[in-house]
Amino acid sequence: MKKIINSTYKWFGERIPLKELIDFISKKGVPIHSYSYWYFFGGICLFLYITQVVTGILLLLYYKPTAESAYESVHFIVANVPFGWLIRSIHSWSANLLIGAIFIHMFSTYFLKAYRPPRELTWITGCLLLYLFLAFGFSGYLLPWNELSFFATKVGTEIVGVLPIIGKPLKIFLRGGEEVSGATLTRFFGFHVAVLPGIVFIILGIHLLLLQIHGMSVPLGMKEEEVKKEPFFPNFFIKELIGWLLITVILVSLSVFFPWPLGKKADPFASAPAGIKPEWYFTFMFLTLKLLPQKVIFIEGEVLGVLIFFIAAIFLLLIPFLDLWSKKEKRNPIFTWIGIFAVLYIIIMTILTYILPGK
Repeated sequence: MKKIINSTYKWFGERIPLKELIDFISKKGVPIHSYSYWYFFGGICLFLYITQVVTGILLLLYYKPTAESAYESVHFIVANVPFGWLIRSIHSWSANLLIGAIFIHMFSTYFLKAYRPPRELTWITGCLLLYLFLAFGFSGYLLPWNELSFFATKVGTEIVGVLPIIGKPLKIFLRGGEEVSGATLTRFFGFHVAVLPGIVFIILGIHLLLLQIHGMSVPLGMKEEEVKKEPFFPNFFIKELIGWLLITVILVSLSVFFPWPLGKKADPFASAPAGIKPEWYFTFMFLTLKLLPQKVIFIEGEVLGVLIFFIAAIFLLLIPFLDLWSKKEKRNPIFTWIGIFAVLYIIIMTILTYILPGK
């Protein structure tokens, strides 16, 4: 047996630089300090993304992306395909956990100032991945073609339509026409299984490559050469595997005890159900737009809200170039308070969405 393993290793080693790869992994170190546990969220995001890909491929075997067949195909998966209900629940729950983990990963990186030189591009690619996974969530929400997803998509694309100049053409592009219809479903399916995965694959590859080049950042005030490190393999890798195992237990438990509901089939001619809401990760934006007055000075409230969120997204992307203090290894309290405000705002507005009557 040992001879077969050695022969196989030698065969692959002559064609792939296995020795160099193993040497690189064994020499790579992970900083050890009081905030090291935040490093695990990057790996958790990767694990949940892989889960999304695997379960998504399994669902694709039976899903039919048409207004006439989408709901029925999902119902068939849930009711007739062995463990189909479990695969769908895992796909839905892992999508929600993934976006939650990305938010945690992004804000922990923000507060640890891990975007400072030379890791600016690592931060930018990470922000782009957050925006892309939000787009994943928005496009995938419509695919079951149920009542809730239909009207939530209608509201979401209406919000896009309020943007000045580009709003209406963008809304028509997303919907494939003036109204949410079968054409919208087909487009969202294309975005969800082809366009977005292709872009994510490229940006995620760049993000992971930059992480390998620069390594994991240490908190502000610490010098990387002075911080104790543990080998990535096997020490940190084993801890990462334990984290993946815990996430798997949580994910399967949620899927078994709280299977993702299918709801009623969408009826474009029916009136929207009361209290329609988007997925939780959009609710802080949704409630903000609802609470804004119709007019703010001379600008429509919804237009102002959308523009503010757009500017906030650009601001987040450019943080490494705006926080000049971090380049000098100093903490700017302004940026810290901006981060604290953003976290509290998202949490409070999300909670309020579910407790305020009629929202």
